[in-house]
Amino acid sequence: MTTASKITLVRVFMIPLVMIALYLSKGVTGLWMWISLGLFVIASVTDYIDGQIARKCNQVSDFGKFLDPLADKLLTIAVMTVFCEWGRFPAWALMLVLTREFAVTGLRLVAAPKGRVIAAAWSGKVKTASTMIGQCAVLVFPENAALLWVVTAVIVVTTVYSGVEYFIKNWNCLWD
Repeated sequence: MTTASKITLVRVFMIPLVMIALYLSKGVTGLWMWISLGLFVIASVTDYIDGQIARKCNQVSDFGKFLDPLADKLLTIAVMTVFCEWGRFPAWALMLVLTREFAVTGLRLVAAPKGRVIAAAWSGKVKTASTMIGQCAVLVFPENAALLWVVTAVIVVTTVYSGVEYFIKNWNCLWD
């Protein structure tokens, strides 16, 4: 297993720790919320680090291509789910994110037997980064209603845009 994949696995193993800290915070600014933020930031930064290591050290692998985006989705959706439970993220927006993730994954599954690999698009990377940054902002200012709506809007717009882009660029996979 490559160093890059090991770092990605660290992100996966950090997800329960982030969620436990979030639940212990009870959604209120205090020690556990700051611990949640610290763990989330560390987990989010591993996304950048593992990608850099994989490319610079020639450690790009099929396992990494599978695990890295999965780890991103699990991390961000776990936090969205807690926010939704706290009433700080609308369920419809969470459902939109889940729908996009399942649809893009389905598209990749249809393309794979045809020998087509649908690589991560730049818009998907922007979506992930903006989601992580927005979630950090909500952890810092959990009671700021205006911020919650801005973060929700950014997540929705980047999610829809990147999902539409994947399907426009790869629509022919469904009809080959």
